Amino acid sequence: MGSSIEPTRVSILGNEDIVVDYDLWGSYITNDLLTNVPSSSYVLITDTNLYDKYVPSFENAFFAITTERKVQSRLLKYQVPPGETSKSRATKTDIEDWLLSEERDPPCDTKSVIIALGGGVIGDMIGFVAATFKRGIRFVQVPTSLLAMVDSSIGGKTAIDTPAGKNLIGAFWQPSKIYVDLNFLNTLPKREFINGMAEVIKTAAIWNEEEFEYLEENASRVMAAIRNAPDTSGQRLSDVRSIIKKLVLGSVRVKAHVVSADEREGGLRNLLNFGHSIGHAFEGILTPQILHGECVSLGMVLEAALARHLGFLDGGAVARLAKCLLSYGLPVSAKDPTIRRRSANRKCTVDQLLSIMAVDKKNDGKKKRIVLLDSIGKTHEKKASVVSDRDIRVILSSGVLVNPLASSPSEVSCTPPGSKSISNRALVLAALGEGECRIKNLLHSDDTEVMLNALVKLKGASFAWEEGGKVLVVKGNGGRLEAHGDELYLGNAGTASRFLTTVVTLAASETKDFSVLTGNDRMKKRPVGPLVEALQENGAAVEYLESKGSLPLNIKAGQGMKGGDIDLAATISSQYVSSLLMCAPYANKDVTLRLVGGKPISQLYIDMTIAMMASFGLHVQKSSTEDHTYHIPQGRYKNPPEYVIESDASSATYPLAIAAITGTTCTVPNIGSSSLQGDARFAVEVLRPMGCKVEQTETSTTVTGPSKGTLKAINEVDMEPMTDAFLTASVLAGVAQNGGDGKTTATTRIIGIANQRVKECNRIKAMKDELAKFGVTCRELPDGIEIDGRPYADLSKPVGGVHCYDDHRVAMSFSVLGTIAPGGTLIQERECVGKTWPGWWDTLRQPFGAQLDGVDLEAKTVSSDVQQRSNKSIIIIGMRGAGKTTTGRLAASVLRWQFLDLDEHLEETAKQTIPDIIKDSGWDGFRDQELALLKKSLHERPTGHVFACGGGIVELQEARQLLMDYHRAKGLVILVERDIEDVIAFLQIDKTRPAYVDDMRDVWVRRKPWYLECSNYQFYSPKAPSTTTTRPFNGLKRFLKTITGHNDPLETLKAKSESYFVSLTVPDVAAAAPILDEVAVGSDAIELRVDLLEDLRGKGKSPSVDFVAQQVSILRATTSLPIIFTVRTQSQDGKMPDDAHLDIQNLLQLALRMGIEFLDLEISLPESILQKTSQSKGSTKIIASHHDPKGTLSWSNGSWVPHYNEALLYGDIIKLVGVANTQSDNLSLSQFRDWATSAHPSIPIIAINMGIEGQLSRIQNPFLTPVSHPLLPFKAAPGQLSAAEIRTALSLHGVLKPRSFYLFGKPIGQSKSPAMHNHFFRATGLPHKYYLHETDDAAVLEPLIRSSSFGGASVTIPLKIPIMDLLDEIDPAAQTIGAVNTVVVDRTRSSRTHTGKPCLIGHNTDWTGMRFVLSNAGATASPSTDHNSSSALVIGAGGTARAALYTLHEMGFSPLLLLGRNREKLQVVKESFPPDYNISLITTATEANATPPPAVAIGTIPADKPIDETMSSLLEILLGKTKGGVLLEMAYKPAVTPLMQLAQGRGWTTVKGLEVLAGQG
Repeated sequence: MGSSIEPTRVSILGNEDIVVDYDLWGSYITNDLLTNVPSSSYVLITDTNLYDKYVPSFENAFFAITTERKVQSRLLKYQVPPGETSKSRATKTDIEDWLLSEERDPPCDTKSVIIALGGGVIGDMIGFVAATFKRGIRFVQVPTSLLAMVDSSIGGKTAIDTPAGKNLIGAFWQPSKIYVDLNFLNTLPKREFINGMAEVIKTAAIWNEEEFEYLEENASRVMAAIRNAPDTSGQRLSDVRSIIKKLVLGSVRVKAHVVSADEREGGLRNLLNFGHSIGHAFEGILTPQILHGECVSLGMVLEAALARHLGFLDGGAVARLAKCLLSYGLPVSAKDPTIRRRSANRKCTVDQLLSIMAVDKKNDGKKKRIVLLDSIGKTHEKKASVVSDRDIRVILSSGVLVNPLASSPSEVSCTPPGSKSISNRALVLAALGEGECRIKNLLHSDDTEVMLNALVKLKGASFAWEEGGKVLVVKGNGGRLEAHGDELYLGNAGTASRFLTTVVTLAASETKDFSVLTGNDRMKKRPVGPLVEALQENGAAVEYLESKGSLPLNIKAGQGMKGGDIDLAATISSQYVSSLLMCAPYANKDVTLRLVGGKPISQLYIDMTIAMMASFGLHVQKSSTEDHTYHIPQGRYKNPPEYVIESDASSATYPLAIAAITGTTCTVPNIGSSSLQGDARFAVEVLRPMGCKVEQTETSTTVTGPSKGTLKAINEVDMEPMTDAFLTASVLAGVAQNGGDGKTTATTRIIGIANQRVKECNRIKAMKDELAKFGVTCRELPDGIEIDGRPYADLSKPVGGVHCYDDHRVAMSFSVLGTIAPGGTLIQERECVGKTWPGWWDTLRQPFGAQLDGVDLEAKTVSSDVQQRSNKSIIIIGMRGAGKTTTGRLAASVLRWQFLDLDEHLEETAKQTIPDIIKDSGWDGFRDQELALLKKSLHERPTGHVFACGGGIVELQEARQLLMDYHRAKGLVILVERDIEDVIAFLQIDKTRPAYVDDMRDVWVRRKPWYLECSNYQFYSPKAPSTTTTRPFNGLKRFLKTITGHNDPLETLKAKSESYFVSLTVPDVAAAAPILDEVAVGSDAIELRVDLLEDLRGKGKSPSVDFVAQQVSILRATTSLPIIFTVRTQSQDGKMPDDAHLDIQNLLQLALRMGIEFLDLEISLPESILQKTSQSKGSTKIIASHHDPKGTLSWSNGSWVPHYNEALLYGDIIKLVGVANTQSDNLSLSQFRDWATSAHPSIPIIAINMGIEGQLSRIQNPFLTPVSHPLLPFKAAPGQLSAAEIRTALSLHGVLKPRSFYLFGKPIGQSKSPAMHNHFFRATGLPHKYYLHETDDAAVLEPLIRSSSFGGASVTIPLKIPIMDLLDEIDPAAQTIGAVNTVVVDRTRSSRTHTGKPCLIGHNTDWTGMRFVLSNAGATASPSTDHNSSSALVIGAGGTARAALYTLHEMGFSPLLLLGRNREKLQVVKESFPPDYNISLITTATEANATPPPAVAIGTIPADKPIDETMSSLLEILLGKTKGGVLLEMAYKPAVTPLMQLAQGRGWTTVKGLEVLAGQG
């Protein structure tokens, strides 16, 4: 050590084996070991990160001292890979084999001593090695992280991880010594230091309030020190050395004491797990991105809230704990922005958390045990307490179900928290004042936390807690504040934002020149304009950063207020007035404040401010000559020694209202007639007229409600003096009845509350909308609301619950109604009550006795987002001629929605053509009508519609804003594009719309950025290359299904045992289109390598966004496989320049806008790109990838782990690609993949090696292996194989077992099926064979289909029905059709009738083939407003006709026309289908003439002879009704059947039945 002073020793288990101080590493530890833990062999084990930094210096000290002391001891050294992956059986085995190796000469023995240098991973694992090596040898801990120093190194717990979980195999094995060298903390990264502070705070919270106070007092000094860069000189912590030592020693002593008393966790040691029960559950989901201490911090706040909920802990203590954690940079909510960002918004559902908590070792069987606080520094019991899942669920859930009170206590006394209004004013006044002030009963809430934190950052005051958090000691700086520079985030704290706007103008420019006030989205809409204008006019430099009249604000330092005359409009908020009043004494001269514009709102709050200013020593004079005018003298506040805040009168209305609505009695003991708060009048002026008995003294209020259901409506009540209480009055009015006097009705009229429209939300509208969910009718008034009461027993159950708009008063008001509403009331946003009454739900539970249930709304967020998006109407925009109408009609057909062309609809409603509208009203008038129609359509048709807008809809700013707001609210706005030259060519022909005033190209250039900002998706309509048959409908269908969340190809792929994607290496998709079908055979997805595309219009540059959009659309129209969109950079073995960040970002955003199924995202890209892509991915699945083409990483030493962890942040799939130099690299990769799969089983991983040596890894990779194809120009990566080559290898290794497939039926001798299937098997490398098995007896098939080699079968006549009896299951389609044509073997399930055999399932794929062919031919049902027909025709009544009817029904056609000769047979077919198939029989000309024109027809009659004369005449009638219909002829021969000839003669498109075979898959 650098000093002769002995380090501090701490006793554990009777020995002083823990040593704590600075500079222990090296000489001191060596000497102490040689003296107290002597051995001939010391083995120093650490990880590769620490080895070079610390081992050489120790080795030098060890050699010098052993030489000096003439001790014959050796030092062996071993290093392991860093990170959690090393904490494994494999690493433990490697260490043990190394220790036993003869190379140690001699091998280590029972007297050897292991030195574990490192964090928790090293300590846990090496301790376990010591515990089992030679049946146990000595070891010492040298922890290098704060977390290990105060936690894992002490207590003797050792363990390794297994695939089943963490720390599941281990032992209690006490170290001989623990050397806590605090100097290691100088090099500890800031986040790791903060991570360890969670355990320090935890220990103080459960054991010692004095230690907790010390933590609170020194937070700013400690945080200032650790913000310095890590160093080895020791300077980083030089200013806080003694503080750090005291904090660490405090934690170490507590843990040592607890371990000594309860070494094997009999009970007391459980206390050390405070915060861990819930924290470990979060860690189980969020690891590794969120660290242990961060998760424990979340757990501590929630477990403290649970103790408060159960009535053990004061609410102030919860707030105090949270504030302490925040002061050390730790998160206190899973919604913390940093947690969200680091975890990529990973969801932690309540069911997941409870499931993880269920395996906590503290539990008593199924009973969960949690450490509960009784106060700061003291636990409720000296062990973990049993807590019910129901109570835990309430605390963890985002929503709460309030059940009606079964029985209410007859009398309740309830003391609400301190007044929010008074608390915020007191904090400002005390901070601006001089001297010390002890504030009692301060409200502990989100709002006051915001104010406290802001004042601290402005250096306006210092704060300290006393009496367990019940007293706040404020030491004011007399108005001397300093500008902060960084943002002061105020959330949705309206009071704080208004007050601080003026306070910040007083800040001086010491180190920063400005301060910025900002908040959440709602805060950015709340008005602050009148206050800002008054300040600007008085000399303050305040600037709007976004929208005028609202936050955020940039406030320049050093300007202050000039003073003198100030005019202020005070009709919107009295907080503007209070803000100026409180700060006016610090102006350059006396202030005269005039309130102009009419009667000020909420005069009582102005009076409150003036009265409180007097309490702090400054007296405001109200003018005797001018109305609403105040004179404020210059001066400084003198803080009173003590200031007691009375309870919040607005909050007091809720318990009083519960008494009123339930017919019970409630007393609020500290709010009466002398209150400063206007809402104290509520009981007298609202509840008494409603029929309640009210007793009010100067200091208390007692309310007794009438019998349940007999509250009386009030004709009219002016609530201007108590506007915040109108929400409480509104829910009571919702169940109020008439007074029975013949004069009153059940309608209550509340006025004087206009300012409530600009609070946390538009509260008047919120109450109207939310009461409507209960069946209560309300009407908005200019300054109020009318409410028609209804009997409480008749209230409806609010579907989806009460939306609270993040407004505490909405939530608490409706919880009052929930105490009597039948069926329970779900309150969303449970935590929003934290703004004023964090313990409100606890108060409802006790003393009112309400039964509460937690409802996890977060678990429903993903599905509800999809549902919300999938149901909301779709808006299509784009240039005229781009294909909006065609796309819209197809989209409506795919989704079975209604289509509305807004241009056509405008002409219909205006009874004018668009050119005539423009002629009469001008372009501006036309645009106004166009916008009005869009608004009306969205209002009247919010769901289930597709709207095609006119091309110029984006010309109006208001329209652009509407479209942007719509897609930001999870609506879909699709930009339909086409090459501008194609558009121009079309528009030169189309004369139905007015010509463009400007050049069409100029119009496109002007509108393009508007189209992009107004849309969140785009669909490119390609001009089909002449060399290929494209499938535009199929491409559009997949696009729509993806963006609406109906299509999830990832789940399909995860269900497969092996899957592959082919990597396209072509420069132009259009040119390669003829080979794509063959290239894709045997693959499950197709990768578009965007970086390999060659854009001829920009040679030498990255491909343009427009060019890539065309390429994607052509590929999507050419293949039915999911697309993987990849932009590979040069450092990742691609062609895109590494620094082309803007081009890469634009291409990635294009992929998301085009609804690509999979997007490859390189995690080496800048974080800004990664974040933006992740946050805007929609339904696209991200493949988070990292390639190491230079082979710098190793699968065996943990160097891939950081990249894997980074990929977990962003990826639905992880892709890691290394290089194999030997075959052992493939084995290491396989072990890494096994570890990753066990750690995160829901996240698939693609892990492969490049190069010839790495080909084995490609063969062994089970999920989405990238493959090539011989027809492609080159392979995308060295060592890449084709899918056929991989399957051949798997077959040779016995992984892919050969199966036999069959065609069953008779006659089948001429069938081409064996040739087709066997060709496919050969092309894809599958080892299977396809055979004909001709029979008409189903019974003989039983042994064959139950044999182990049976792979499946096709079934034809006459066995389609008889074979159904031999199978285990029949799928729903086959059941409805009544026939099976395919037998599938499901080897993951067992047969119900044949033990040990797989499950055989019967399918009917005729209909899927028919649907595929018809869709590709453009046959679509049209459930639209343009009167197109959606009827379809089926010709025949056999088995194929049944499949045809099923197909057309599934495609949305109705009615279905069934044509045949034999009416009885037709009737039998009709009756076998449900009524909703809407089948009409056609056997006569009368019936044929009466039907709607069919858009599509399927022929199922024999084609080997002419059509019956009667049938022919009926067909002529039906086919003649439609031009451009589509006929699918299911007969294979002749090539052109009589039915096809008849249809072609009527202008129909005909499709051959052979194409159905390809569509069956």
